[in-house]
Amino acid sequence: MMNNRYGKLASLVYHLDKPVGRSFGDVEYYLERLRGVSGPVLEPAVGTGRMLIPLLQAGLDVSGFDISQEMLDYCQRELELRSLTARLELAGFTDYRVDRPVEAIVVPAGSFQLLDSFEQGLLALRRFHASLKVGGRLLLDLDPVAAIVNVQPGLRTWSAPPHGLITLNATPLEKDYCAQLTREMHRYELWEHGVLLETQLEQFSLRWWGVQEMRMALEQVGFTEISVSGGYQYGKTPQDTDGIISFEAYKRQD
Repeated sequence: MMNNRYGKLASLVYHLDKPVGRSFGDVEYYLERLRGVSGPVLEPAVGTGRMLIPLLQAGLDVSGFDISQEMLDYCQRELELRSLTARLELAGFTDYRVDRPVEAIVVPAGSFQLLDSFEQGLLALRRFHASLKVGGRLLLDLDPVAAIVNVQPGLRTWSAPPHGLITLNATPLEKDYCAQLTREMHRYELWEHGVLLETQLEQFSLRWWGVQEMRMALEQVGFTEISVSGGYQYGKTPQDTDGIISFEAYKRQD
């Protein structure tokens, strides 16, 4: 059984639910924040290319990695459909490689919260800092705590061309307030004409971070000039009603 790895059916659901270019306000936000960047950009947990491809189309030099080969396969196909190229690596937050220091690292849509412990998060932040060139920036999104704690799992469905149906049944497993962690069991099923063809089980975990906790973690690994914005409005103080919290931090010295 996999944990946060997005296997075959989970990747197909992601591809159907969050197609390339679909924006939650983040595509426009990152394009604006990266305006003027000419050096390499890295996107961890790149998925199927929802963010990577619009950044490439805007002229940025972007590469990405993901722990799911199935997600990377979708991303590669989407690149080829648009005659685009990008370096993609099968890797996780703490074991990816870069062949040159990057100017920016972007982690949109709360992907960082797939790391299910504080220690893993801190290790990833250290890797990010080491991967940036001096003067480079980390741009990272977090879901608000309430968006994770108050989620109500249930049944969702997607049409799967040419004539199939995918269902996702999410069952809560635990909510660990001390570890700041929620766990669910995701059961994906592929149906065709009412016949069950395939089932996939994945354990799905998310860790929530407090705003000041993340700020202190960034400072601990060496980041400076840390700004926090709410609702994809740069410089806006985050409020409880904001759907996302964005951090931006600089590396000023090795």
